[in-house]
Order: sequence, then structure tokens, then C-alpha cells
Amino acid sequence: MRTAVREVAAALAVVLCVAGCASPDFAPGAAGIGDPYFPTAGNGGYDVAGYDLDLRYDPSTGVLSGAATITATATQALSRFHLDLATLTAGTVTVDGADARHTARGGELVVTPADGIDRGRTFTTVVRYSGTPGPLAGNEDSGWFRTAEGAYAVGESQSAGAWFPVSDHPADKATFRLAVAVPDGLAAISNGRPGPRRTSGGWTTWRWAETAPMAPYLTLLAIGRYRITTTRHRDAPMIVAIPESSPGDGPASRALARTGEIADYLATWFGRYPFDSYGGVVVDDERFGYALETQSRPVYSSEFFRRDADTGLVAHELAHQWFGDSVSLHRWKDIWLNEGFATYAEWLWAEHEGRDRPQTTFDALYSTFDWSAPPGDPGPGGLFADTVYQRGAMTLHALRTSIGDPAFRTLLTAWTTEHRGATATTADFVAAAQKAAGGRDLHAFFQAWLSGTSAPPRG
Repeated sequence: MRTAVREVAAALAVVLCVAGCASPDFAPGAAGIGDPYFPTAGNGGYDVAGYDLDLRYDPSTGVLSGAATITATATQALSRFHLDLATLTAGTVTVDGADARHTARGGELVVTPADGIDRGRTFTTVVRYSGTPGPLAGNEDSGWFRTAEGAYAVGESQSAGAWFPVSDHPADKATFRLAVAVPDGLAAISNGRPGPRRTSGGWTTWRWAETAPMAPYLTLLAIGRYRITTTRHRDAPMIVAIPESSPGDGPASRALARTGEIADYLATWFGRYPFDSYGGVVVDDERFGYALETQSRPVYSSEFFRRDADTGLVAHELAHQWFGDSVSLHRWKDIWLNEGFATYAEWLWAEHEGRDRPQTTFDALYSTFDWSAPPGDPGPGGLFADTVYQRGAMTLHALRTSIGDPAFRTLLTAWTTEHRGATATTADFVAAAQKAAGGRDLHAFFQAWLSGTSAPPRG
């Protein structure tokens, strides 16, 4: 009799556990994705597929409020997981429709769902939140910036976590949809293709969608009074937005007017343009001067955004559509792959316009360059250092000289095609270069150019 009772009790325990107990294999996801430069950037235990934001911004108070719907797949059995969210407060959180516990901890939103999430399962998290966003702590050039009439959100290496819950690392690329309500008379400009607008009760809701996965730091939002020009280029929308405070015939306006022409020229080197929209946004802010952003891919560094913005800057930012946006970094130490190519695009465009040839620019830099700081692993404080941009570009030109133009062009188009929409590393690029060069061993070449602390061979 006692044996029968024990068997019934055990069976009941199994039934109850199936109904609600977490497996002992469930474990918390990591607070960071594993990048040594930024230990808490991104998050472990899941991979995001898409963000869908429904927001409202009141410029008179600086309050941003709304909901973020995040679709992700668990890469481990999760008992809880993190989202990056700074300066804003989560009100309610649900996972697959069920209320989830949540706590804020040092710029992280820690979510504990009602039940564990099995590895491989796709789940949907909805976070309703509000607050007064601002720049990110420790990275004052990134995040959310309030202006007299609106705001803008932009920055690198992290920025998205300043205005929505996110896994804020380029290794976790995702699609992006945004609906944001702002007072009538203001524009709200973001990434990708514009959707239909709706006006009601003194507010206008602007909609944007980027259907190609992108790194979270690329998400842009600019709210203010803009002159918006919408045209088409190669059967894709081209949106150019200039602040009403900026001269309509100023240098930034003239440079952006040539966006399609510049993109087409770069495509002759880099392969097919990788996105389905073109354009640019200018942010007029005394804190940084003119910030010139490519419409599908914003990148922020005050070093680059000048009041005399020219077509070279447009070429630089458009090149990021291929290098940084379509082919993204897997870890931040390889940032030369983004900025070296974007800088080299400036050199190519200068030659196309009849100015200096890349070899002339290379020679002038080589003779005076400080070689003590290599670009291959610049450290978190050196991501935007001159060596990453200029020595990165010199590395590419030296490679071009070494393997010849036919192999170099083959490399560029193969790289952007084979890694389109994905992430990649320097090791991947070295392997691709060796393949394009007919199997030639280029490890010593890249070691000298990316890691050496003395002048490397010219090519």
C-alpha cells in the first residue's frame, strides 16, 4: 500500500513539474555577448530577430514612452535574460503574453519569465517603458540628445539602449520597425523605408522599417523641423532631410544631393548596393556641428561631422552601407574593417572627382605616420583613433598594390557578397584576401600592417 502511495505521489510530482517547474538545465543568460572591449554590451542566451517599437515623444517634457516588441530565439535553456536599457524605466514586461518579473541593474533590464524558455524556442517579449532619455553614461557622444524642438538618437559603439530595450552589440543583428508619434509640424526620421503617416489629435505618427538585419547602434531617430525631399534612385526611395535651420543650398545639402551618384560609383568597386533605400539626414546641433548621416546607416563621431561637409564625407558614410552595415563586426577589435574601408572609399572618390590619386594620399601619409599604435586591436579607447581610419585605409591600398587590381577587385565584391547581412572578423578577411590572391600566404603582410609597431612594407 505504501509503495502504491509513493508511486502516485511521484506521478503527481511529474505532472506538476511538467506543468510549471523549470528544468534544472535552465540557466540565466549572460549580461554581455562576450566582447572583451565592452563586457556588458549585448546579451547572452538568445538571438534577436526583430524589434518593433511603438513610441511617443513629447519635446516639451523630454519624455519618451511606449512599447518595444522583441522577437528572439533562445540559444540556451533560459531561466532569465538581460536587455540593455539605460535611463528609462520599464513598467510592465511580458514574455509570450505572460507577465514576467523584471529588475533594473546598472543599465540592464533583467527579465525572469514565468516559465523557463527552451533552447531553440522563439519567444516574444513586450516591454512597456517611459522616461527622459539622455546620453549614455561613460559615452557622452552616444545615446539620446534633446534639442530645442525635438531630439535625436545616434551613436557608436552603443546607443540604442538609451531609447529602447535591446541587445546592443553588432553581432546580434535584427530587423527594425518604428512607429513614433510627435507633435504636428515635427518630422521623425529613422532607418529604412518610410511607411504611411497618421495624424490625430495634434500628433503625427511616423513609420519606418528596415527589413535587412542591422546592428542596433545603427538605429537612428531624428525629431525636429526638417525639409524632407523624397525621390527615387534605381527604383528605391531616396530620402534627404535637412533641418529648417540649415541653408537649403548649404554644403551639406549640395553634398547629399549627389548621394545616388556616389553610391553608384562605389558599387563599381564594392558590388551591388546592399539595402533598399538611400538618403541622408543632417542634424544641426552646436554640440557637434553638422552631423551627416546616411539614411540607412548612421554612425556618429564628432571628428567627421563638420559644417563644411562635402562629398568625401558622403562617400565615407555611404561606404559603411557595405562595410559596417551589411557586413558587420563580430567583435569591436576589428573596427578597422569598417573605418579603413570607409576612409579608402574617400580616397577612391577623390580620384574619381579628379583630385588626389590613392597612391598620392598613401605616400603622403606613409612618410609622416606614427606607427606606434596598430589598428588591428586598438582597445576600447582607440576605436576612433587615426590609426583605425588612416592606417586601415593604407592597409587596403598596400594590399591592392601587393596583389594587383584584378585580385583586389575580386576580393572586394566576394567579401561583400559572401558576408552580406552577416558578421565577419579580420581572420575571415585575411582568408578571403588569400583566396583572391590565388592562395598566396598573406599572414606576414597583415601582421605587419595590423599589429606591427614600426613602418610596414609598402606593399
